[in-house]
Amino acid sequence: MRDFGEPFALVRVPHTQMPMYIALIDVFAGADILIYPLGLCSFVMVFILCERSYALRRSAIMPPELVEAIVDGQEVDDSDRSVLARIVAFSRRHEGDEDAVKAFARLELNRMERGLPYLDIIYAAAPLIGLTGTVWSLLKVFSSISGETGLPDPVAFTSGVALALSATLLGLTIAIPALVGGGYLQRRVENYGAQLDVILERILGAAAAEHESKRK
Repeated sequence: MRDFGEPFALVRVPHTQMPMYIALIDVFAGADILIYPLGLCSFVMVFILCERSYALRRSAIMPPELVEAIVDGQEVDDSDRSVLARIVAFSRRHEGDEDAVKAFARLELNRMERGLPYLDIIYAAAPLIGLTGTVWSLLKVFSSISGETGLPDPVAFTSGVALALSATLLGLTIAIPALVGGGYLQRRVENYGAQLDVILERILGAAAAEHESKRK
């Protein structure tokens, strides 16, 4: 009969029953030499997302007060460093040349997309690099099987396979933010482009009217 005289006795849990945790450094080690291209992809992705998120803020593209002044037909201060202010300043320097102003606006829109195509490359390449690291690690795991017995060490084999899959995990961890962040930033650029088209017509209309009044 079991002794229940010590209800608060310390119960030892066998080590084999404890959940297996893989240290972060072991996850990186599982990617082997391909951790370097994965790290480069991660660094470039974070840099582009941070830089474009800051560069595409509304105050740097279309300040609300400048948009309101253009829509209301008020005097516009083009000394601002925003994209819309540069377009206004260019239109004043090239009065009567609508094609040049539209071309300059398209150039500014293209500048807003700077760096975003690299996120598409990272989104496609990172999982493939991770998968390559997994295959490479699995090859090393299976090559360690004993030639005499034909059987691997169960503990070492299971741990090796788990670490091999960490390369794919790292690749997906990099690809998902690149996909989501790139799609969000691209959508923001498209929204700015649509708004600039409307405001550009207002700018060109006001410039044409001013040019016509000077001719008279």
